[in-house]
Amino acid sequence: MKDTDTVFKALADRSRRTLLDRLHERDGQTLTELCTDLDMSRQAVTQHLDILESAHLVVTTWRGREKLHFLNAVPLQEIYDRWIGKFERSRVRAMRELKRRLEETKSA
Repeated sequence: MKDTDTVFKALADRSRRTLLDRLHERDGQTLTELCTDLDMSRQAVTQHLDILESAHLVVTTWRGREKLHFLNAVPLQEIYDRWIGKFERSRVRAMRELKRRLEETKSA
């Protein structure tokens, strides 16, 4: 549960969600690339990336002197499975049942 709380806290900030969106658009960016066109200082972006790394939403690797940032969607999938998917399943079942009943009514 503690990891989930960390992920939710990381996602609570719009700037961090923007960084995740940018990595989703193009994975493997440097800090300089991520800072482009943002209304944030380099230091602020670094702090946000540190929080995203702590939540395991971003992983990094070094390529020479460049640190590349990659989106890690696993924690998001775990949240989906735990908190969203189970609620969605009942809706899908209800829609499937409604479709079945409508088709039965139509054919009768």
